[in-house]
Amino acid sequence: MKAHDGLYIDGAWRPAGSADGIEVVNPADEQVIARVPAGSALDVDTAVRAARAALPAWAATPPAERAARLAALRDVLAARKDEIAETVTAELGSPLPFSQAVHAAMPIAIAGSYADLAAAHPFEEKVGNSTVLHEPIGVVGAITPWNYPLHQIVAKAAPALAAGCAIVLKPAEDTPLTAQLFAEAVHEAGVPAGVFNLVTGLGPVAGQALAEHPGVDLVSFTGSTAVGRRIGAVAGEAVKKVALELGGKSANVILPSADLARAVNVGVANVMSNSGQTCSAWTRMLVHRDRYAEAVELAATAAAKYGDRIGPLVSAGQRDRVRGYIEKGVAEGARLVAGGPESPRERGWFVSPTVFADVTPDMTIAQEEIFGPVLSILRYEDEDDALRIANGTVYGLAGAVWAAEEAEAVAFARRMDTGQVDINGGRFNPLAPFGGYKQSGVGRELGAHGLAEYLQTKSLQF
Repeated sequence: MKAHDGLYIDGAWRPAGSADGIEVVNPADEQVIARVPAGSALDVDTAVRAARAALPAWAATPPAERAARLAALRDVLAARKDEIAETVTAELGSPLPFSQAVHAAMPIAIAGSYADLAAAHPFEEKVGNSTVLHEPIGVVGAITPWNYPLHQIVAKAAPALAAGCAIVLKPAEDTPLTAQLFAEAVHEAGVPAGVFNLVTGLGPVAGQALAEHPGVDLVSFTGSTAVGRRIGAVAGEAVKKVALELGGKSANVILPSADLARAVNVGVANVMSNSGQTCSAWTRMLVHRDRYAEAVELAATAAAKYGDRIGPLVSAGQRDRVRGYIEKGVAEGARLVAGGPESPRERGWFVSPTVFADVTPDMTIAQEEIFGPVLSILRYEDEDDALRIANGTVYGLAGAVWAAEEAEAVAFARRMDTGQVDINGGRFNPLAPFGGYKQSGVGRELGAHGLAEYLQTKSLQF
């Protein structure tokens, strides 16, 4: 697979400051498929300077023209959707149908949504005797993860472009090829030189340099809560805004009146999606004690169907981390009803779809984000007990509630400390705000709320 041997800075592919590189490995067969530059702090500085130079003209560009560039970007991504899907499959290991349906299609839709928002958003409004201006915050340092490589890039870059910001992107080192494709699309869409810049590299080097750089006005980061804390601390020293989308341990609450079979099957599918590498996955299934045994049997049967349908984890380290959690679950007394720590294949970084029963709220697998195809099933006594368990982690990113009557599910969802709740299998909405409570993050992505993160407010009094 062809990769650029440079960094995309100021509208062109330029050599990195050193010969250091990062090997890109296919998780399914452990073969090296490409090599990309490992950008340095000096490379980050060059990219930030390019962004700062391009910022005034782009910020002054009429919103309608920014919308036109985003529409062109959407069209370029749509024209290259097959290439995008194949690239994600090669470097992430996602099965090709899932890459086509989710990894390629979802970012195209989101880019289109921001083309519409850029054209329609009220960047000026009258409030009494004041004119309130919503202006771009400046240069954005975007640091994105590997689990949804293009989606996470577009969810940051599209609203930043719509707002009139300039961007420096540092993508995850595991999935840099998708980021290079995005840079090509930005170039083809006619976004002015310097408005978008790409520096591939390692987190502790390029990522830290970007977060610390005095020329960056906002750091938008998606990843682990531990790294998010460090970025928040660094940004706080400079009184710099951060947008953090962090970890999750979301609860799937099945109330006694729910259609149990549907709730369990959809819940298992949710956890296995993207091989469990989804921050908003409903990894804790909460079931009333009277229906618990039936739910466990249904979940074990459902999980067994995913053995040949999910891809590998992104890296050997991630596979070993997930297997370690499975072993800890067994050691702490949870009961394996599907899967286990043994590798299901001789080659590739695969983990079997795994389901634990008899999980208690204090167990490690019920408290910590595993980021693999592992489901924990917990029993509850009544609704208050279910709420206590659902809210009983440091996270609050997503969740689900099932009940026979929608009103019953909504009433429970309103009491959950989490940023997004699906009611009876509600569909993903790319215009709805996404983000977390508690240690799941700060700020929101997607839709108008996502655009607002990249704007700052000025009032003119008359």
